Amino acid sequence: MFYLKYRPKVIGEIDNSQVKIMVGKILESSTLPHAFLLVGQKGTGKTSTARIIAKAVNCLNNKFSRLSTSAVGNPPAGGGKTAEVNSYEPCNKCANCQSISLSSFTDVIEMDAASNRGIEEIKSLIRETSFLPMSGGFRVFIIDEAHMITNEGFNALLKTLEEPPKSAIFILATTNIEKLPKTIVSRCLKINFGKANATDIYSMLERIAKGENLDFNKDLLTLIANHSESSFRDAAKILEEINLQRIKTVEDAEKFLGIRGRNDLIKIIEKKDPKKTLSWIKDFSQNGGDFKNLIEDILDQLHNQLLIKNKVIENNDQETNLTISEISLLMKLLIEAYQNLRNTPIDSLPVEIGLVEFYNKVGQNKLV
Repeated sequence: MFYLKYRPKVIGEIDNSQVKIMVGKILESSTLPHAFLLVGQKGTGKTSTARIIAKAVNCLNNKFSRLSTSAVGNPPAGGGKTAEVNSYEPCNKCANCQSISLSSFTDVIEMDAASNRGIEEIKSLIRETSFLPMSGGFRVFIIDEAHMITNEGFNALLKTLEEPPKSAIFILATTNIEKLPKTIVSRCLKINFGKANATDIYSMLERIAKGENLDFNKDLLTLIANHSESSFRDAAKILEEINLQRIKTVEDAEKFLGIRGRNDLIKIIEKKDPKKTLSWIKDFSQNGGDFKNLIEDILDQLHNQLLIKNKVIENNDQETNLTISEISLLMKLLIEAYQNLRNTPIDSLPVEIGLVEFYNKVGQNKLV
């Protein structure tokens, strides 16, 4: 799997450029936070970043190597160097780095809170913090899906976060920060991953394509980046699927992803022709089009047009003939259609209903 094979191994390889800069500055500083909170949607690199941080603070060949000696009381093993090395990057060559990469390092403990969310599991984890590191400078506790922890579990964890052992670092990762108690959030250094932007996703795809010797042109990689639901992992999966299908052109990729011809639909909507619109949707459905991707694409383009019309951004795209009120109404109806996709017996129905309602309201001159 591409997303596993090309998972970042050092800070410099983190695909999210904003996160890469932030984590680098944190590790470069003289003090380390005792608790990190990594926030972002699925596939944005939270777990990979957590493991890289764990490697960095326990590496035997970087600036943290001196802590391995002082914390354990023994000289670094596995080919480690002394503290004259100032880089914060993990070397990925010493015994500690390699053990962490293999998930066999005793000082790095990972827990999935989705299946270990109760107070007993949290208490067991907290007991581990009382032990000093055996091989590294820190015991690192990575808790994935942290928002799934029960209230009792959070209460037990809170005291440890308030008075953490000097040798312990907690890294909490979540896709839903709203479900975390404010008392927990306030005791962590938050790193917001946000949504992966298309530029960063494109760079990752280039890196994978180069590593696999794939002959994909820029337009094809850009298409994948723009239709990966802002997820590095999903983008890597799409790239692998397209490669397995031996797809080489943008047109074939659009057909495979079910997004072919979306620009034509916007032009038809501008002409306010219900018959042509419904005929287009029928053809799109019969050709296996993906209505989820279709709505996302149209909303993204309408959003840009809304900003252009209000002079928030420069007009780098061709400006639509739709008015601001028409754009606003169409976005509202398409959002409703998007929400109804999960319950519809016919995939095309929510979009068809939304566009018919749009034409009816425009025809009744209800827009200002």
